[in-house]
Amino acid sequence: MAAREYGQYSAVTRAMELVGERWALLIVRDLLVGPRRYSELAEGLPRIPSNILTSRLKELQAAGVLRRAPRSRVIVYELTPYGRELEPVVLALGAWGFKALGDAREEQVITPDSMTMDLRTAFRPEVAAGLPTTAYAARLGAAELLIRVDGPALEVVRGDGLVDLAFAAGPDIRRLISGELAADRAIATGVVEVLRGRGDLLGRFASTFHLAA
Repeated sequence: MAAREYGQYSAVTRAMELVGERWALLIVRDLLVGPRRYSELAEGLPRIPSNILTSRLKELQAAGVLRRAPRSRVIVYELTPYGRELEPVVLALGAWGFKALGDAREEQVITPDSMTMDLRTAFRPEVAAGLPTTAYAARLGAAELLIRVDGPALEVVRGDGLVDLAFAAGPDIRRLISGELAADRAIATGVVEVLRGRGDLLGRFASTFHLAA
């Protein structure tokens, strides 16, 4: 049963009844990256009260959006095929929200899963298809991600590794992705710090990951 009913017979209304409660779509967003234990979901959503997380998980499970599954002696939550159908919805919502993102506030954080989905949102496979395979290590706030672009295919995982370019940035990476700041200016002004590899590849990154503000 939906936590709230709006009293309308409408597909959009029904969708909102299933995933429109506060925190629900953020849980879906993080599970689009991969299955997560309860503790991992709580860590990725640091402000969610534990009782609300428990309630949302039960509601989404009852709606057929996610399921509990045993993995290596622990229980994880994972999206069902029905739940995974929300991926284009979440990506489109992210692209829409980017236009109103603005500057980060001091108390706001970047998490590995949120940044992974932001990168998926900004990825332009039609541009990447014409570029050489490139691997990036990005330290974005507390998130450390290994990003591999192979033609129109994108892979983002946590960690570091052998890459063509490693760089660090904070929330102002938004200015590079939006095109507000060119790659060379991003480096010159300290918005992006090149850690190792070819700094000129930041321009390739900016062309591969782009969202209009």
